Amino acid sequence: MEEQTERKIEELNQQLAGIRRERDRLNSEAKTWAEKRNQVHEQIKTLQTEAKNLREKRDEVNLQVQILKAAREKARAQKKEKHEQIVKIREQIKNLAPKTPQTRLENLEREIQSLEWKIQTTSLSVKEEKVLVDRVQILEAQRAIHKKLQELKDKLLELQTEAKALETQAKINHEKLSELAEQGQKHHENMINLLNNAKSLKQSADEAHQKYEELRQRATETHAKYMEVKQQIRVLKEELEKKEKENYKKRGRALREEATRMAQEKMNRGEKLTWEEFKLLAEQEEPTEH
Repeated sequence: MEEQTERKIEELNQQLAGIRRERDRLNSEAKTWAEKRNQVHEQIKTLQTEAKNLREKRDEVNLQVQILKAAREKARAQKKEKHEQIVKIREQIKNLAPKTPQTRLENLEREIQSLEWKIQTTSLSVKEEKVLVDRVQILEAQRAIHKKLQELKDKLLELQTEAKALETQAKINHEKLSELAEQGQKHHENMINLLNNAKSLKQSADEAHQKYEELRQRATETHAKYMEVKQQIRVLKEELEKKEKENYKKRGRALREEATRMAQEKMNRGEKLTWEEFKLLAEQEEPTEH
């Protein structure tokens, strides 16, 4: 019976060693998947940080684009206003041109000065003075037309210069915003690529975590089986130890009975007993005295 129990314990120990190896293997493999999952999570975190930076750059560029668009549209609107003014002034010049005297402005100025000087310094009759005054008024009217025409031409040149400057500014703003818009689009595309990569990596991380959970569950179940077999071994060892103690007691009783028998035979032969032999015989007689 004891040999059968010992064989059972040996079999269970071998089984226990196999279960322990399987449990440790599962834990080791689970740890590997956990490390892979954590590494992928770090990659995802890095990609998300880069994507966030690109989003901020994109938004900043888009804001600059909006500002430049507003500046471009403002320049275009101002240029349109200037153009409308130019059209009106050109129309005024066109209408005034036929009324412009052939005499040059400088000649008119000199003649007016000469006549005014003559009026002021020469003794003239009323009729003569009236003739000169009327002439001065005509010349002043002609001079006024010359000056008005010149003012219109100066204003036209000023408006044309301003319109050209506004057109140039609108063109510069358009080129800048086109360049920035392209840059913002690249930031957006790169951000989307990073987020898509992060999404793909997240799937990989989820799969690694699933593997980890499965292996941990199997390792836990294997450990429970390990503890169950270990408990079986403990119970068998306790039973074996109990039987060994019982056998030890039986063997002790048998040896004591044999020693007692030999001491009795020795006493019957009249031989001298040892103290131990005497004690054995005395202990054997005690129950019969009661």
